[in-house]
Amino acid sequence: MSVFERVKTGARRAPAEADAILPVGKILEEDCVAAMARLPDACIDMVFADPPYNLQLGGDLFRPEGGRVDAVDDDWDKFDTFAAYDDFTRAWLKEARRILKPNGTLWVIGSYHNIFRVGAALQDEGYWILNDIIWRKANPMPNFRGTRFTNAHETLIWASRSENSRYTFNYRAMKALNDELQMRSDWVLPICGGGERVKTQGVKAHPTQKPESLLYRVLLACTNKGDVVLDPFFGTGTTGAVARRLGRQWIGIEREKRYVKVARERIASTLELDESAMRTMQSKRSQPKVPFGALIETGMIEPGALLVDSKRRWKAQVRADASVEMGGQQGSIHQIGAAAQGAPSCNGWTFWHVSEGNGLIPLDTLRQRYILMLD
Repeated sequence: MSVFERVKTGARRAPAEADAILPVGKILEEDCVAAMARLPDACIDMVFADPPYNLQLGGDLFRPEGGRVDAVDDDWDKFDTFAAYDDFTRAWLKEARRILKPNGTLWVIGSYHNIFRVGAALQDEGYWILNDIIWRKANPMPNFRGTRFTNAHETLIWASRSENSRYTFNYRAMKALNDELQMRSDWVLPICGGGERVKTQGVKAHPTQKPESLLYRVLLACTNKGDVVLDPFFGTGTTGAVARRLGRQWIGIEREKRYVKVARERIASTLELDESAMRTMQSKRSQPKVPFGALIETGMIEPGALLVDSKRRWKAQVRADASVEMGGQQGSIHQIGAAAQGAPSCNGWTFWHVSEGNGLIPLDTLRQRYILMLD
């Protein structure tokens, strides 16, 4: 029974077929379904997939001045029928889900030619869709024939392995990346060009190379340092290059030898960010618990210091045991903050402030500094 037939029928892979050690940092030069079939169950943190779009373009396209447009007409993007494309899609999605860890996620990118078929297939396989992201191209290729709207975006689907997966989402890092605004699901990024565009003998090495900025945002959002990212359609290695830069481990699968050579050279020339630059803002859930007393023990706040709210309406004094006192009342920063407002509860970390320079900073700022000291 072939690998493809085994995947279609749901037959299990023999344990002996699993690699004892994951081939991280390597490009597997073969069909993606066959390569994934040999990987162990639940070994990958994230799959990023840029599969064939099945464009099925008919005829050549020319610019108004007569220049020929570099369209995608490679054999790897051609399928005889939609049914054949759907079979291929279900096969690689099935293997990708098997090798994902229980809390792993899948990202897949496509155009209107294929993304709706892929989306339906991944839901049928048991994935749980978390978001669809619109990558709006800041500099799209115009519609030269003038017969349709300019195709200025592609769609990414972000899905967890199952509905119950406790997936990674670095919310605060995304907010910091977006000038302290929540990151939206529409991303305006330029297409790959200039010095980033990989070329061989002056010609594009790959017709659909994705910009590193796109992969940077995806990996920063949904993986942590050391996580294993697999790209089953590796191309010229954008995923591997960005993964190396961010300190993630990667595995690439690519059957076209002309792309493999380019990808290896590209990744080898990529430098990893240094340790201090790799730090990102953590989500509240993933941050270590910091008692208010820790700030007093380390001298960041002295006993006797005054705490005030942002408008200086209330004042409380810090005691040596990390309790605070206001008008004869004593308690934690949270209890006294609530009492000051006559509220049932209060987040003392954000309510209370201390003087710094000519202004005020919230206690939470000192807490973040303390957390950085722990790294």
